[in-house]
Amino acid sequence: MSGVFDSRPCTLGEGPLWHPERETLFWFDIIGKRLLSKSADGTAEWFFDEHVSAAGWIDRDTLLIASESALFRFDLGSGERTDMVALEPDDPVTRSNDGRADPWGGFWIGTMGKAAQPERGAIYRYHGGELRRLVARVTISNAIAFAPDRRFATFTDTPTRKVMRLALGPDGWPRGQPEVWLDLAAEELNPDGAVFDSQGRFWLAEWGAARVSCYGPDGSRLRSVDFPAPHTSCPAFAGPDLTTLCCTTALQGMDEAQRAAFPLAGQTFAAPIDAAGLPEPRFVLASGTQARRPAS
Repeated sequence: MSGVFDSRPCTLGEGPLWHPERETLFWFDIIGKRLLSKSADGTAEWFFDEHVSAAGWIDRDTLLIASESALFRFDLGSGERTDMVALEPDDPVTRSNDGRADPWGGFWIGTMGKAAQPERGAIYRYHGGELRRLVARVTISNAIAFAPDRRFATFTDTPTRKVMRLALGPDGWPRGQPEVWLDLAAEELNPDGAVFDSQGRFWLAEWGAARVSCYGPDGSRLRSVDFPAPHTSCPAFAGPDLTTLCCTTALQGMDEAQRAAFPLAGQTFAAPIDAAGLPEPRFVLASGTQARRPAS
């Protein structure tokens, strides 16, 4: 049974990250341009002058944050920002969206048009000081996740209603071309954020369906966890044993009647689950990192 984890409503909640050293959940309100957190010690939030959407953890006190203009280090104590690499600096129409650290210490980040302009975004990997574009012509980037055995990554361009699988080499760089793994078009489901558990099951937020669905390694749907908000956006495993499924949600796209019908929409939820997640990998800083333009 799910319940409210945090009652602060988000216009577009996204990017939940359980920090293993702080035992704290971080997440974003992209449209509100803020980072939120909650732990046993209480809540906090930080405001920015641009959209922010996803994070990885560097150490106890430092996050890597993706914004509409850059990937940057962020000191949680001082609030100091240090830009590491520009992100589509020549395109003011785009912003960052879904992202996640990979098991090799890199970070994958997707971009999209601020008004979801068709094929305006892309998906990148930042590793060893290099930002490389992996997938071009993406409309709404989501579902970036990594299989526990490191054999492949997943991603989606949400309007296609297809979750893609991309084989990875031993260094974490892609091999070959993406292939369709989950095709949700027949059910008219909109894949959003996703994460794998320790058994290789894939937990996918389905925007508009008020749920997170669990898919087996063969792509079969095993179960769904319902939440009292239609626009579920991204799940994360949280808690000391990683057996709490948290999910961000959004108010975006809801009219007055829908908001009245779903008064908890936009809040962040949690449900105890009989599955265990994987610890989020640490983002590893490259020595002497300099800001670079992305390679095609």
